[in-house]
Amino acid sequence: MTATALPPRTQDLSEGPLGIALLDIERGDLSAARRHLARAVAHGVSAGGNASLFHGAPALEFVLSCAGQPSRHVRGVVDRVVDARLATARRRQQSGALPHPAEWDLIRGLTGLAALLLTRHERSARLTGVVAYLVSLSRPIRFGDRHLPGWWSALGPGGKELAGGHGDNGMAHGIAGPLSVLSLAAQRDLLVPGHQEAIETFARWLDRYGGHYWTTLAQLDAVEPPGPELARPSWCYGTPGIARAQQLAALTLGDKDRQQAAEDTVVRTLTDPAQLIRVTDSTVCHGWAGLVALARAVAADSPAPERFTPVIDDLRQRLASGLDLLVKPGFMEGRGGARLAHHGTNTTNWTRALLIT
Repeated sequence: MTATALPPRTQDLSEGPLGIALLDIERGDLSAARRHLARAVAHGVSAGGNASLFHGAPALEFVLSCAGQPSRHVRGVVDRVVDARLATARRRQQSGALPHPAEWDLIRGLTGLAALLLTRHERSARLTGVVAYLVSLSRPIRFGDRHLPGWWSALGPGGKELAGGHGDNGMAHGIAGPLSVLSLAAQRDLLVPGHQEAIETFARWLDRYGGHYWTTLAQLDAVEPPGPELARPSWCYGTPGIARAQQLAALTLGDKDRQQAAEDTVVRTLTDPAQLIRVTDSTVCHGWAGLVALARAVAADSPAPERFTPVIDDLRQRLASGLDLLVKPGFMEGRGGARLAHHGTNTTNWTRALLIT
């Protein structure tokens, strides 16, 4: 298995055949899954510097784990990917430089790799090392003449220049991702020094700044936290994904007030016409499918799951009405993921890719 030049999106869990195979596997159509997997690996499997939960060998391992067909060889390749990414992150930390979100986020970085390692259901020094690295992001980093959050990026969202940089808050590219994965690890009794303190640090940050997709230096320096913005609610960015991360943190910390607040936020957000009108498609990433999957996960962990039933029913109807309008075939922004959410089951734990379970 080698790193090689691959056709666009062949190895992409988001839009390529790997992501499409998730629907086949969840439905039990292993023949179709094999066809999609064969297409995905026909030109080799990427194990380069951009390998992540959503690309290359780690994405392949995730899909195989959903099928209950782990490959020792693929795991070995993934182990080398994780070791290389972790070593690079540690060198960056030693240099005192600020991280790029791709170092640690869910889609491209070590949060996603931690989510993958958790699917192995085994404790390892490698997983412990990645979890310890994510905990280290909770410690401030000195940059110039000031201290900034350990996950602060010198660039703006999307890698564009932004004076003072930013701190991303969302599930896909922000600190809600590490909060979720640390909470899920703790619920499996996988704890490292500073683990609970890191969860509390990330949760308190989102208490203060989670009403925005990201936080700027001006907001960080303001005496009062910024008021919440009216923005599209979604899994990837915005209130619902952050609220699920807060619920997971609350379950880990035994914080009933935080759990109640997170669940209230989900219900309030997903019944607010002013916010729902901003959702424009049925995708997993930023549309109805992601919200349906997320609401189901929140309900499953709530002491009052019945309060979410009308919310989920409404979201599922909205999802169904736009499903056939999707042009792309894939998982995150296409029909495959939308149909997974509409199907309504999670036998394979495919939602681990979203860090909501």
